[in-house]
Amino acid sequence: MSGGAALMWDEAVTGYNFGAGHPMDPVRLDLTMRLVRALGLDSAPELKVVAAEAAEDATLRLVHGQEYIDAVRRLSVEPEAADGSFGLGTVDDPAFAGMHEASALIAGQSVAASEAVWRGEVAHAVNFAGGLHHAMPDRASGFCVYNDASLAVARLLELGAERVAYLDVDVHHGDGVQAMFWDDPRVLTISLHEHPRVLFPGTGWPEESGGPNAEGSAVNVTLPPGTADEGWLRALHGTVPELLGAFRPQVLVTQHGADTHIEDPLAHLAVSVDAQRVAADACHDWAHEYAEGRWVALGGGGYAVVDVVPRSWAHLVGVAAGAPVPPETEVPEEWRRLVYARSGSVLGPLRMTDGREPVWRDWAGSGYDPADRLDQAVLATRRAVYPAHGLLP
Repeated sequence: MSGGAALMWDEAVTGYNFGAGHPMDPVRLDLTMRLVRALGLDSAPELKVVAAEAAEDATLRLVHGQEYIDAVRRLSVEPEAADGSFGLGTVDDPAFAGMHEASALIAGQSVAASEAVWRGEVAHAVNFAGGLHHAMPDRASGFCVYNDASLAVARLLELGAERVAYLDVDVHHGDGVQAMFWDDPRVLTISLHEHPRVLFPGTGWPEESGGPNAEGSAVNVTLPPGTADEGWLRALHGTVPELLGAFRPQVLVTQHGADTHIEDPLAHLAVSVDAQRVAADACHDWAHEYAEGRWVALGGGGYAVVDVVPRSWAHLVGVAAGAPVPPETEVPEEWRRLVYARSGSVLGPLRMTDGREPVWRDWAGSGYDPADRLDQAVLATRRAVYPAHGLLP
């Protein structure tokens, strides 16, 4: 393995655009890349910025049906013909011109990231335009057309990986990835998300633990609404490291939806950019501890498109590049001027921190508190899946 990192980027990914007023505003991708550049991360010695070709049908068929791919391509030319079939033409997933091309391009970046990591060209690869984890084999769902996260995993398996761990810290359940590898013992999917009773897609209960041939391969931690930094990080560290140690993945694929943030308009957690940065640090460390340093990191949700998403994913890029951004770093004035010029009113955040220094109680050291809803959720997950891995809850 050569070390170093790749940042997958092609400006054309901003063509993934559901239209005015849709929460998935592609400006979040453009602003993230511009912040990466303003911070000088694109010039970090260990990072190279590369673009990949769009995924072809043969690659998309690793997880999607050809009939669905054909429908996406057809409705990219005639978006007005979308009627809800295949999940397209809905409020969440309206069809748009160029939909197939933009979606396949995002998928191509994630697939190429997996290829580069598996072949040892780089140790880490980031595609913050990716992480579209809700798309199903035969339909769009939750702002997601092609499931690039599943394609990244499937490509690793095709290349010969025998064990791939997928960790999803988006506020929404990683249902599409779980569904696609439900009965595949080669893939461990772990999702920490807000409780399915209160948030889309309404799945991801602890009891969802894998198919008959892969018991324990699906792991779900259901976080109570209002969970903040301490609880979020406690749940993350109270489940993930032990499972990775037991599973021994050859590659770690992670999804870093920024919609856990307290300012996100579509969910109800209270996590800070600082905790999101700590989680990215942890994923980097776990890749080295459990997966020989092989790490593919994707973006995901995140709808506070100025104040949160660019900072969160710039931190992710910095961690992967071996050039972490100190939290107290001032946001470059040139970037803030750009934000103001585009919005006419918004100035953007002043620093790369929310002013928090996240700390959490270690599960092993503090023990289980039966009166704590967060601890109840973590214990429910441990009881559901730990025995299948030879671990004690």
